Amino acid sequence: MSPSASPRPSSPLRARARALTLEELARIPWLQALNPAERERAEDALVVTAAQAGDYVCRIGRPVTYWFGLVDGLLKMSNDESLGPVITFTGVAPGGWFGEGTVLKHEQYRYNIQALRKSHVAGIPVATFDWLLDHSLGFNRFVMNQLNERLGQFIAAREIDRLGSPDLRVARNLAAMFHPLLYPSVGGILRITQQELAYLVGLSRQRVNEALSTLSAKGWIRVEYGGVRVLDLQALRQGEL
Repeated sequence: MSPSASPRPSSPLRARARALTLEELARIPWLQALNPAERERAEDALVVTAAQAGDYVCRIGRPVTYWFGLVDGLLKMSNDESLGPVITFTGVAPGGWFGEGTVLKHEQYRYNIQALRKSHVAGIPVATFDWLLDHSLGFNRFVMNQLNERLGQFIAAREIDRLGSPDLRVARNLAAMFHPLLYPSVGGILRITQQELAYLVGLSRQRVNEALSTLSAKGWIRVEYGGVRVLDLQALRQGEL
């Protein structure tokens, strides 16, 4: 895997690719939906690589070659800065798999995926993804649920963009990162810095700090060393300030 998601040997990310450990395999949510034969085929094809902060996992205009998932770390999905101001569409938290729509259509990427910190990114080749679609009912259900939840996520993102309150924008963006189906490895605490959250929300770090203080005072979150713990997910999603 490379900054362009290309399998070329010259790619730094592809050169660092390796097989997953048993612990990493246990964190791949869709493997649980496969029967033994399907799972064996998937595990043989899965690879993982280490992306450093700033590395591109995939880039606009490059052909899709893998379906990707985040084992640990933090990614952001955005437009291309060459087309104007950078707009972050969403963050990708641990346990999240993304790009299935692009893989299904075998088309070029329409967004960039970039690491905000050192991240371990797993992937399966398009050919294996297609094979699983043709042979596994459980895999089909997982992908269908992914597409449905992703649609809801982007509808919510449009609503967030229209919020006049920066505090609520931070709350809603945090809630999106705690989605139990899209990001099952997050659990109760999201490992994120104020600067990383500022990149995702589109606010200054200082304004994000103020918002976190407000949300903490409301009892919705607790800021801990190296991350944010959710105390009231429903309030983050729907509460008013």
